[in-house]
Amino acid sequence: MSIQVEGVCKNFGAFRALDQVSLVAPTGSLMALLGPSGCGKTTLLRIIAGLETPDQGLVRYQDEEVTGTPVQKRNVGFVFQHYALFRHLPVFENIAFGLRVKKWPEEKIRQRVGELLHLVRMDGLGNRYPSQLSGGQRQRVALARALASEPRVLLLDEPFGALDAKVRKELRRWLRRLHDELHVTSIFVTHDQEEALEVADRVVLMNKGKVEQVGSPQAVWDHPASPFVVGFLGDVNLFHGRTQGGEMQIGADHQAVRLLTPEHSHVQDAKALAYVRPHDLDVQRYLPGHQGGIVARLARSISVGPIARLELEPSEDSGLDPATVIEAQMVARSFADQQFKEGELLVVTPRQARVFVEA
Repeated sequence: MSIQVEGVCKNFGAFRALDQVSLVAPTGSLMALLGPSGCGKTTLLRIIAGLETPDQGLVRYQDEEVTGTPVQKRNVGFVFQHYALFRHLPVFENIAFGLRVKKWPEEKIRQRVGELLHLVRMDGLGNRYPSQLSGGQRQRVALARALASEPRVLLLDEPFGALDAKVRKELRRWLRRLHDELHVTSIFVTHDQEEALEVADRVVLMNKGKVEQVGSPQAVWDHPASPFVVGFLGDVNLFHGRTQGGEMQIGADHQAVRLLTPEHSHVQDAKALAYVRPHDLDVQRYLPGHQGGIVARLARSISVGPIARLELEPSEDSGLDPATVIEAQMVARSFADQQFKEGELLVVTPRQARVFVEA
């Protein structure tokens, strides 16, 4: 069961929540809608579910258009961030609720609920009430309830947002394994880039009601399509410079860093932005007479666990904004061997960068 969204627009008064959104979730895929708060991802999920109606555009399940089909007739499993369990009903009855509404036979209900309790690793807990469960267990019950009526698609809105970091990590691994068993076409909303990249087959990056990029986790990480994407997917340093004939220069001439930009070889003397991940910065001790690289003072270092994090301030003659803070990462053991001290001058050189020409 594939899901197709074509040219969907949605306004709330003067606010445009979705602007010509189109995407395809292939059959059996697990897709993440990723972006900051207010980017339109939950509105899009609710339109796919039938909980909202688009002002323009179409929604299809496989080849069937369902844009105007009521949510009750779409056979969609929906999991909310805050569980939405019935507090007065035990776990068994929470899961069975939709099946009783559809008037399933009692024997079939007991069989189906038993299967789901086993699937979500809650055997023997059917008589407990939601108040007697942990947050992670409640979310598993919510997922079991969504799966009870064998939905055509499964939609999850920030499913782990109310849980602490450790439980979140455990549950997202579990969700990935569960999806691999069931192969139900699934879409989940998150603002956590690590969660999206770890769990999903495909990631949809959204910003201000529009789709910025769609691709596999590796593709959107390695080949971000816009400054927004590269900036949203993890920590990044931003350097201003100029590009010409396939090369970008950062900093003053005597300390200039030059980056090859073959993708912009046609550009002649234009402003450019270079985005560099902290782990893609090479850091060396400054020696008098050094040519090339950004000279910067080590303002602060944090070495906890396997990674050392460095905060550096560019020197006055580097050609960079003195208010800039450059963030670098290196292996903690290497940092200890180098014996860098806070306050000393270092040389920073990008090993890899993603360069965009300013519009």
